[in-house]
Amino acid sequence: MKRRPRQLAIDLKYKGRGGPRKGAGRPRKRAGRVSHDRRPSLSPRHPVHVTLRAAPGVPNLRRIQAFRRIAGPFYQGKDRFGFRVVHCSVQGNHIHLIAEAENRVALAPGMKGLEVRIARGVNGAIGRSVPLFAERYHAHVLKTPREVARAVDYVLANWFRHAGRQVGPYDLDRLSSVADRSLVVRPQTWLLRIGWEAF
Repeated sequence: MKRRPRQLAIDLKYKGRGGPRKGAGRPRKRAGRVSHDRRPSLSPRHPVHVTLRAAPGVPNLRRIQAFRRIAGPFYQGKDRFGFRVVHCSVQGNHIHLIAEAENRVALAPGMKGLEVRIARGVNGAIGRSVPLFAERYHAHVLKTPREVARAVDYVLANWFRHAGRQVGPYDLDRLSSVADRSLVVRPQTWLLRIGWEAF
């Protein structure tokens, strides 16, 4: 009896189209400045310095038209759900604030509400429909009187330093809480009420 020829072995492993090549696949996003690691714990005794950075292409936030849309959200969101804004200043492409919060859980929704209100107002004023902020906010917990004193000075005198000017005792940034205390609330932590003043 005539034997049938053996069926040829076929390699069914998919080899792709042209093999691996440099630059293939989904483009990677450029790394942001703010880490996406879990945020550090926050005690109600410690203030926190927060920075919100605008996305590329956003006009100068210090323009009066934009600033008016930023001031409103501060009036509304400066004291909500255990989150309090004590100092703030608006720069050309970022916003600084020093806040108090009961804990990390209270800080997150307080900042989220502030961000949403600011973005809605500024985007409406300048006719944008894309995200206003480049990335999530940066938060640095302030634990010592010296650290708090430096942060307060940095936030309230930031515009003068960006402009390359010496800060005098009577210099007030008109787009900060030094010029308009209604943007913020009185501090409750010892570090912001008393502790920082010795430095």
